[in-house]
Amino acid sequence: MTRPALSIVVPVLDEAGQIEATLAALAPLRHRGVELIVVDGGSQDGTVALARAEADAVLDAPRGRARQMNAGAAAARGEVLLFLHADTILPAEADRHVLRAVAGGRDWGRFDVRIAGRHPMLRVVARLMNLRSRLTGIATGDQGMFVRRELFQRIGGFPDQPLMEDIELSRRLRRVCAPACLPARAITSGRRWESRGVWRTIFLMWRLRWRYWRGESAHRLAAAYR
Repeated sequence: MTRPALSIVVPVLDEAGQIEATLAALAPLRHRGVELIVVDGGSQDGTVALARAEADAVLDAPRGRARQMNAGAAAARGEVLLFLHADTILPAEADRHVLRAVAGGRDWGRFDVRIAGRHPMLRVVARLMNLRSRLTGIATGDQGMFVRRELFQRIGGFPDQPLMEDIELSRRLRRVCAPACLPARAITSGRRWESRGVWRTIFLMWRLRWRYWRGESAHRLAAAYR
């Protein structure tokens, strides 16, 4: 069997309300040979049954986004791995954008992001996320991070921590090379901001990142986030 050039790994936990739309948007990529792996962390709402019809594989893994993504990466056959949150929709030509960047010598990267929602501040948040990522070389999971398998394995994959796993992975990757910042936009849900309050969530996330940069444990920060 021919190895796929790209594998997409989607960690899920109780995403029955969103997973069908996310996977349906990936159907054209699957038709072009992209492998799609969903990794469940113990859903109780029918997510797994919904995902089986639209994915190449649905795996079970210990709960935790980092652990689930590492499990998906271990099972994936693609030369390039893309990690996608269950509430994020990739650009229609995402596979071609990624593979073109990798063929051009970029070992990892991410997409620009747009946050879907009613609050006008979400547009500002997205712009700041994209700008910050370009300036710092740090990507977040909302941006559809991708990386060559060999490099992902070399740096040890996602760290086993309950929060900031994407920030820590970016740090490690950035020491090797700068990311490809693809201008095509992934659309991620604003539900996290709107359910908690947009301003409250903005301040919370900046405060948690500041504490993480100062060396505070991701386990303590996860308790504060919850």
